[in-house]
Amino acid sequence: MEQQEIATSAAGISQSVAVIACTAMAVFYVAILYFPTLILRLPPPSSFKSFLIRRFICAAVSSIVSLVACSLILPIRRWDASHLFGVYGIRLDHIWQALVFPLSLTSLMYTGSFVLKFLLALSTCSEHWNNGGILSVVFIKGILQKFICWILSMASNISSWRNYFVAPLTEELVFRSCMIPLLLCGGFSTYTVIFLCPVFFSLAHLNHLLEFYLQKNCSFLKACTVVGFQLGYTVIFGWYASFLFVRTGHLVAPLAAHIFCNFMGLPVIFSRRSGLLVSLAFIAGVIGFFWLLFRLTTPQSFNSATDNCKCWHRSTPYPPTQSLSPLSYATYIEKLTRVKDDNILLLSRL
Repeated sequence: MEQQEIATSAAGISQSVAVIACTAMAVFYVAILYFPTLILRLPPPSSFKSFLIRRFICAAVSSIVSLVACSLILPIRRWDASHLFGVYGIRLDHIWQALVFPLSLTSLMYTGSFVLKFLLALSTCSEHWNNGGILSVVFIKGILQKFICWILSMASNISSWRNYFVAPLTEELVFRSCMIPLLLCGGFSTYTVIFLCPVFFSLAHLNHLLEFYLQKNCSFLKACTVVGFQLGYTVIFGWYASFLFVRTGHLVAPLAAHIFCNFMGLPVIFSRRSGLLVSLAFIAGVIGFFWLLFRLTTPQSFNSATDNCKCWHRSTPYPPTQSLSPLSYATYIEKLTRVKDDNILLLSRL
């Protein structure tokens, strides 16, 4: 109780307020999707495209409301745009590092998938050569035309906009940009925030249980199995996305990883067609991923000066009178609350 009072006096946020705010944002993110039909009594969408556009608008409104609510709850003392955007991890400095390093790290988990795609492409070329074809300009031009057609079809597909733009952007804004600063300023340790934040992220996917059970006429057991599996990898990805956000202080890091994972799907672990090669590639990728996990997310790579670091795991606290950022208050609160758990270390010390 004393620790909570100290944290509250330092940051103006108690742990209970932070948790309640995060829970409310998660519930609101889902509830607003049903607002047009249940509250406004609008007629059902005439097409799947209209249905998704309506949901896009609802998700955008939810994100804006969460950002505004978060800015009102957090003890922000400077309201200029650059500082406010920095609180949410929306930054332009070191953006290439925040984009390339996390993408490179994430792609290691898909080494098996890349090897399988390469083998399939090699098999296609072999069939072309065996049928008397040659590696001509016409052949390469045909491949490029197919690739361009695929890009154009993706750009015109409303589901692609949902999977690769709207859903990742709104989810990362709400569940990373808003919730992580709240939890950090509430006095939670860095590791606690990383493992707790995906719990709220998984709450936003529980509505799929009703959709499978009521709309798709699945049995309750099957619906629970499917949704349970979804929640499992959602939580695992949420841990990783939260880790990237805390380590880099950049929204673009988890956002790029989110879009990439949505595009790739689940990693390929085994393929009968290629034998053990894909499995060995997957294992090698996993080993490389964990070996580079901290090396590619070193805070110094994403900030010009560690004295003014925007990633949230410094070892030197800011005094409370200085301009506020989630970084400064996270460190300052950890100092005030005197966390003694030897198993919980600041990520920057690892």
